[in-house]
Amino acid sequence: MEQRSQAESALGGAAYGMLFVLGVVMGVVGGFTHPVWQTGPFPGAAAAWVLALFAVCFGAGRLMRAKLGAMVTALGWLLVTMPFTLELRVGDLVIAQGAPGYVYLYGGLAALVVAYLMSPSSAGSWLLRGYTPKNPT
Repeated sequence: MEQRSQAESALGGAAYGMLFVLGVVMGVVGGFTHPVWQTGPFPGAAAAWVLALFAVCFGAGRLMRAKLGAMVTALGWLLVTMPFTLELRVGDLVIAQGAPGYVYLYGGLAALVVAYLMSPSSAGSWLLRGYTPKNPT
């Protein structure tokens, strides 16, 4: 196992922290802007946010060379988006029911799962590693 210096560890932690903040920012901006543009029954802005969310999470996983990059970004988005679906006592709701809200919420969740599954594993997949049986002699 390779040893990492303190500077490398701090840089990695800062990178994951910034990916978390990026997920939070995408959740806040996407939550308020997903119903803005709609062409007939097709929610264009919500679909664009789903594609952007997939691209950012997948890119984070690829650039960090680990599924953790995609997961940290997705966690930031989830921690903002889930409370946006709750109705307050005064009746305010950020992500409302309807086509844009459903496309943004459920499409975003699907995009997170697909981006996580498509991101590379840090140690390589256990399915793709070569198996060499030990010689019993």
